[in-house]
Amino acid sequence: MPSAEIETPTPELMLAFYRRLYPFKSIFKWLNHEHTPSRLFTHREISFTLQNDVYLRYHSFTTADEFKKQTCTLNPTRFEIGPVYTARPRDKKTVRPGAFTPVQRELVFDIDMTDYDGIRTCCSGADICKRCWGFIGAAVRVLDSAIRQQFGYKHLLWVYSGRRGIHLWISDREAMALTDDQRRSLVNFLTVIQGGKEMHKKVNVRPIIKGSSADLPPSIRQALDQLVQPFEDLILLDQDCFRREEGWKELLQLIPDSKIVEKLERKWTDDRSSDDKWADLKDEIKASYPSKATRAPMTHAIEDIVLQYTYPRIDAEVSKHRNHLLKAPFCVHPKTGRICVPIDPEAIDEFDPELVPTVGQLLRELDAAAPETTGEEHSDRERTSLKPYVEMLEKHALGLMSVVRRDRIANDMTW
Repeated sequence: MPSAEIETPTPELMLAFYRRLYPFKSIFKWLNHEHTPSRLFTHREISFTLQNDVYLRYHSFTTADEFKKQTCTLNPTRFEIGPVYTARPRDKKTVRPGAFTPVQRELVFDIDMTDYDGIRTCCSGADICKRCWGFIGAAVRVLDSAIRQQFGYKHLLWVYSGRRGIHLWISDREAMALTDDQRRSLVNFLTVIQGGKEMHKKVNVRPIIKGSSADLPPSIRQALDQLVQPFEDLILLDQDCFRREEGWKELLQLIPDSKIVEKLERKWTDDRSSDDKWADLKDEIKASYPSKATRAPMTHAIEDIVLQYTYPRIDAEVSKHRNHLLKAPFCVHPKTGRICVPIDPEAIDEFDPELVPTVGQLLRELDAAAPETTGEEHSDRERTSLKPYVEMLEKHALGLMSVVRRDRIANDMTW
């Protein structure tokens, strides 16, 4: 099922978007955590991809206006945000070797729908629809909960990638200061799905005690509890992943009892739904293992299957290094024309990627709206469907700024 109509943006549309609609001041406040420029912004790398695919790195700016002016001059197809360095990135060539290193950066995560191509049945490749967005919804709920509860981070910004995925930016001071080793450890802690296409079983997170697998670690048990219902709704009913032979044979590869596998192979056909096949599997387990004590390995197998089909598929390399560049919020995806808009994790299931505004749509809305006499940038945005998304970023930035203000007051009081 293909996505909605694609609207490839022209250079003329992009320039109008940067001049009239892109929220440079909101981006500045989000990255800077203050109204006045700090090292969080002035020492921050911004990279640009130009219309002819030329890639320009190590730009940096002092103010939001300077940032906007250079962006309009270059008119890039997109730009990416990197780390805060020990020196201004634009001065990199004048800094002695070894003195230019990344010191701070948001903790970021990237979830791409193509990592679910072996599971989803409605779309594949670059296509995405409201149905397969359910995989992203499940991932967001699990990760958002885990990061807030297990690590105590509060300032999470979820951003639609503009095509087939979602990005997470975590701006808490403690997250910004994490070293590469600490980021790697954190990501490894959250990673459950591992292995390439050739590996059938991709979940191996249980500790081995006296030769047998034990229960799940508490953090993953909590995630499993959140995923049982999405597994039923998404995998069994909506996607119907096990109806076709390719799907149910993949499922049987994860069953450790060969006798049960043989029985189900004889019974299953493509005219039986995934829901029926899942019920068959559980019935066979109960019949073969009447005692709950002897059933433990099969119970573990069932739980691992739920995790394998629904747990977030994280692109770990994106998160492990401070110097990784990630596309900025509110950029335009060059293939679809859609805006990389923030998403409320509480309303992730209502989000529809096919309804995200495109740059052409926004400019048409602006042309159709009554002209404003002020001519200010923010008043243009307020007359388009971009407004609620910018307000979401503004609210997020204000939360970060309130932390800085509170800490400054506390430090002043100690004197």
